[in-house]
Amino acid sequence: MVKKGMVATLVFMLMFALVGCGSSTEKTATTEKKITVVTDAAFAPFEYMDKGEIVGFDVDLLKAVMKEAGLEYELKNIGWDPLFAAIQGKTADMAVSGITINDDRKQTYDFSIPYFESTHMILVKEGSSIKSAKDLQGKVVGVQNGTTGQEAVEKILGKENKNIKKFENTVVAIMDLLNGGVEAVVTDNAVANEYVKNNPDAKIVAFEDPEHFESEFYGFMFPKGSELKQKVDEALKKVIENGTYTEIYKKWFGTEPNIESLQQQQ
Repeated sequence: MVKKGMVATLVFMLMFALVGCGSSTEKTATTEKKITVVTDAAFAPFEYMDKGEIVGFDVDLLKAVMKEAGLEYELKNIGWDPLFAAIQGKTADMAVSGITINDDRKQTYDFSIPYFESTHMILVKEGSSIKSAKDLQGKVVGVQNGTTGQEAVEKILGKENKNIKKFENTVVAIMDLLNGGVEAVVTDNAVANEYVKNNPDAKIVAFEDPEHFESEFYGFMFPKGSELKQKVDEALKKVIENGTYTEIYKKWFGTEPNIESLQQQQ
């Protein structure tokens, strides 16, 4: 009877230990959940659809950063305005979509360290009388709604100016330029240059105006107070320092990135 009692006790202790181990494994799996990343895949060459897949500079950089951080993730294309709602409502963990870091957005969202320096460009048809940002006055100008491109045009034309035509994305804005609905489109330089390079028959030209359009920086966006930010920042720094960032940059833009300028912003 005594031996049976001891065996029963040992069996109980073993079962308790096994249950404890199971709880620990379950807890780890829950903690290391797959990260949900949202984007607006209509912003080539940063993110766009190709044969049913989301591709682009941001997509390759995201992959490298998440690998460095040791995180699993799923990238979802949900559109520009919805991605801000998803991050604010914490139904997504992170967003990447050529999102400019600015003081206004920082009141609602957290951002990673900067990963890309950009400026705005003006797209017009060949032969247009528009040669500078000042020439946009009195003209119908297309912008992507809710972007810093819209803000840049509002500073020139006025916030409530009815000549500012707002579109769901830059692709639609450029289509309207081709169809004569707007006389110019203001968007980010990499996007403008990519369109002109890939569509020579469209007879569209793009130019900068440093006097009116200052440099800005893109970052990964998180819900306010996200614990993910620090891990992503550390991984992004390593990807920039170990040359992976430069490889990705050259693949998509064909030139060397200004690493020093990026690191000065960290």
